[in-house]
Amino acid sequence: MYERFQQGISDEEREAVRQSWDKVMRWSRRVEEKNSKKEDVLATTKKVAVMGGGSFGTAMATLLARNKPDLDVVILVRSEADAASINEDHKNAKYLPKYELPNNIRATTDPAHALPECDFIVHAVPVQSSKAFLAGVKKHISPDTPLLCLSKGLDRETCEMMSEVIPEGLGRKQPLAVLSGPTFAVELMQGLPTAIVAASEDKNLAWRVQRLFASTHLRVNTSADVVGVEMSGALKNVLAIAAGMIEGLELGNNALASVVAQGCAEIRWLASKMGARPETLAGLSGTGDIMLTCFVNLSRNRSVGVRLGKGESLEDILGSMNQVAEGVATAGAVMKLARRYKVSLPVLTAVARILEDDLDPRDAVQEIMNLPQVPEV
Repeated sequence: MYERFQQGISDEEREAVRQSWDKVMRWSRRVEEKNSKKEDVLATTKKVAVMGGGSFGTAMATLLARNKPDLDVVILVRSEADAASINEDHKNAKYLPKYELPNNIRATTDPAHALPECDFIVHAVPVQSSKAFLAGVKKHISPDTPLLCLSKGLDRETCEMMSEVIPEGLGRKQPLAVLSGPTFAVELMQGLPTAIVAASEDKNLAWRVQRLFASTHLRVNTSADVVGVEMSGALKNVLAIAAGMIEGLELGNNALASVVAQGCAEIRWLASKMGARPETLAGLSGTGDIMLTCFVNLSRNRSVGVRLGKGESLEDILGSMNQVAEGVATAGAVMKLARRYKVSLPVLTAVARILEDDLDPRDAVQEIMNLPQVPEV
């Protein structure tokens, strides 16, 4: 087989492939040369705070600390025990106990100690707690300090995205970028490669965030499509619950792929109505994060779906978890947005009904399968 493959490639084709690769490398060198003449963001950054000591916030703090060993990275945590674990043992014992943190990461429970004089502040607080949290710490945050948001989801009461929640919680506008993409915390801690998107209405801020986080382990694309990046990140969590239910019900890989494909279409329908760009939904924060969250067992939202499919109650599932599955709270907000924008979302609506204990997962699958046959859209 291999010999036939090699014999089928002509010398001209081999040369064309080599030239294509060389072209990519030449482009890379030109871009790096151009960037070298701009601001060295990492060199000028002295202190970064991370609000929230969960797994994702800790992993992103670790990436920053590894990028620059003398960078002061401060994690604002809720409990003294969490702070002591990080400061004394160099580990996040609650969420990432197997991984040692760089020495230039420290933790505190005092926002007055963590937040002033920062070059950037990373927001990694669960969505539903964010507004109240920000209102409590806003006096310690300079109005000029960029906030980099890692939280993915929608406020269940107002249906607001984090780009709306943050200024409301602070009571003012704030320089803001949102980051999203296929980024499981465990793999970030292991130094495995991945890529994310930094989106901001401020093109220069998106570029600065790119230069701050980029490394040989992390590619950072930039975007101005904040709505697309946020809605992809929020809605994929709801879809992941549906994907998990298919797994829990043992309905097979065909059903799983079909449900995820339908869910991707529903995300596109709603997000596009809200102003998202199709290329964003097809990119890292859309298709990339959807594939990761829907198909991989490390996903918290997928795990909720698997357990629901196996017959566990939502109350028992959430009671046993030590981290937030944002899709649970986001599902209801998605339904409000669907009504507001007059979009039909069968799969995502089924998830919301199941979470409200209004529909059995197996019955939901049967009802969706019995919907009228329609053209592909």
